[in-house]
Parts: sequence; C-alpha cells; structure tokens
Amino acid sequence: MNQFKNILILFTLFISLCFVCQPAFSMEKINLNTATIEQLMELKGVGEKTAQKIIEYRNNKKFNTVDEVVNVNGVGEKTLEKIREQLTVETQKKK
Repeated sequence: MNQFKNILILFTLFISLCFVCQPAFSMEKINLNTATIEQLMELKGVGEKTAQKIIEYRNNKKFNTVDEVVNVNGVGEKTLEKIREQLTVETQKKK
C-alpha cells in the first residue's frame, strides 16, 4: 500500500509539472519587428513604456538581430538575457 501511495504521489507531481511548464515550452517566439504592444508587455521586465519604445525604435529602423533590442532605452543586458529565448527577428518579405 505504501508503494502505491508513493507512485500516486510521483504521478500527480509529474502531471502537475507538465501543466505548469507547458506555457514556457509551447510559447511562440515574439517577433520584434511585428509584435503588438500587448505581446511585448508579456515579456518579463517589459512594461508599457518600454514596449512602446521598442515599437518606436522599429518604426525608424527594423531589428536585424535580437541583440539590437539593447539599443532601446529601458532594455539592458540583464533584461535581454531574461527574454532572449522568447524573441526572434524576422522581416516580412515584400511581394
């Protein structure tokens, strides 16, 4: 009976972790060149003002690399390291 209880606890823990970790693993990357202010605000350490600054920056010059986001006032190296895996830079192809 004790072994069954241990297996049940481990199984419950495993299932719980699957649900907790799912959003991080299934999260689609945010494109710095096309993201909305709401999408940018989902990033850890990026509030409304910083999100707006990112949009203003890209309106003047599209991002060529994710690293360029540190050129935006309010985004430093520490913030970049927190959000780097969530970002991408893709340019829309002209037709």
